Amino acid sequence: MAKIADRNLLTIGAIFVIIVISILLYFPAKLYGGYYILPTIIVLFGIWLMVLSALQHSNPEKYGRGAFSYFGWGLLLIAAGGGWFLAGYGYGIYALALVLLVLGGLAIAAAFRRK
Repeated sequence: MAKIADRNLLTIGAIFVIIVISILLYFPAKLYGGYYILPTIIVLFGIWLMVLSALQHSNPEKYGRGAFSYFGWGLLLIAAGGGWFLAGYGYGIYALALVLLVLGGLAIAAAFRRK
């Protein structure tokens, strides 16, 4: 049970860091509009879930979620946040293509995983 609590505490810390990075990209640097803070948080949290999948793969838990599940959700969050970001700049067709590409890749990976 201590491993789960440590990962939860690590994730809470990562969420705070992700929020700070997203705010710092907007306010002092003015790299993009304020509308894009939430998609940036979603993309960075997706990256964090992919890091968690590596941690889960190296030290799996008996009744916990698998590394493939963490990796898949991280990839989906990156696609959703990236699609939102692209759609905000007027590239809606590329946003749709990005989300469909990730969904197709996940379906292929899941099919090979079951084999």
